[in-house]
Amino acid sequence: MSVVLAVDLGGTKVEAALVTDRGALVPGSRHRRPTGAGSTSDELWTSVESAVRATLATLGAEPLQGVGIGSAGPIDEDAGLVSPLNLPAWRGYALRDRIAELVPGVPVTLRMDGVAITLAEHWVGAARGCDNLMGMVVSTGVGGGLILQGKTVSGPTGNAGHIGHVEIAGFDDPCFCGGSGCLEAVASGPKTVAWARAQGWTGATGEELAAAHAAGDPVAIAAVRRAGRAIGRGIASATALVDLDLVAIGGGFSHVSPVLFDHVREAIAEHWQFAFVTKVRVVPSGLSGAGPLIGAGALVHRAAMLPESS
Repeated sequence: MSVVLAVDLGGTKVEAALVTDRGALVPGSRHRRPTGAGSTSDELWTSVESAVRATLATLGAEPLQGVGIGSAGPIDEDAGLVSPLNLPAWRGYALRDRIAELVPGVPVTLRMDGVAITLAEHWVGAARGCDNLMGMVVSTGVGGGLILQGKTVSGPTGNAGHIGHVEIAGFDDPCFCGGSGCLEAVASGPKTVAWARAQGWTGATGEELAAAHAAGDPVAIAAVRRAGRAIGRGIASATALVDLDLVAIGGGFSHVSPVLFDHVREAIAEHWQFAFVTKVRVVPSGLSGAGPLIGAGALVHRAAMLPESS
C-alpha cells in the first residue's frame, strides 16, 4: 500500500490525513485544527504544523510517497504561496516550503483546493469516467476546479476554475475580493444566512436554515432558491466558456436541501437554445466529508492528470 500525506487548508479549519493509493483515508490518521479569519499568522501555522505532526505520528513502516496540499485560493502555484481570501493574516505565505521542512526529502505539491476536490470526484467520486468536469464546494466559501480532456487546468498562477469569484448576472452583493455579485458573495452558506436574516429570518446558521426550509419557512425557501439560481447561472456561464459535461457539488451548504439542486438545474435550463450548455449534468458530490483530503492525496496519487508543465 502506498500512502501520501494530504493537507486541506480552509477558512475555518485545516485537516491532515494519510491517503492510500485506493483513495481512502488511513484510519486514525485524520487530524483537524482551527483556522479562522481572526487568526494571526503564527496561530495559523501552529494549527497547520500541529495537524501535520499528529498525522505523521500515525505513519507506520511504509514510506511516505509525497505530500499533497489543497488550499483555499488564491495561490501562487509555482512559488508555493497561499493567500486565502478568508484568512487575511496569510498573504503570499510560503505554505508549501514550510510543510516541506516537516518532511525532508519528500516531494510536496500545492494546488488550489478546487483542483484537488475535482481530482477526488474524478478518481473515486461522482465524476468517474468523465473527463470534462468541474468540481465545486459550496460551504463557508464557494470554490471550484476544472478537468478538461482528462487533465486538470490550473492556469499560469494556479487559480483557474475559481468560480466563486465569477460575477453573477442579476446580483450586486458586495464581495470581500472587491467585486460585487460574486457567486461566493451570493450563495455561500454564511452569505445566504445573512441574506435570510436581512429579510427577517431569526436563525443564525446554515443548519438552522436547512431546518427552517424543511419546515416550510417562506424566507428560508426564498433564500435557498436565490442561492441555487445563482449557482446555476454560474455553472451555465462556466459551461458556455469551457463546454463541461458534469459538475459535482459538495461542501456543507450544498446539503441545505435537495431542492437546492432543482433550483440550480432550473437556472441552467433557461439557456434552452444552447444544447451544449443545457447538457451539463449537475450532481451532488459522491464523496463524504473526506473529499478535500482525498483530493489533496490525489495530487500525488493521480499526478499523471496534472499538466506536464506543472
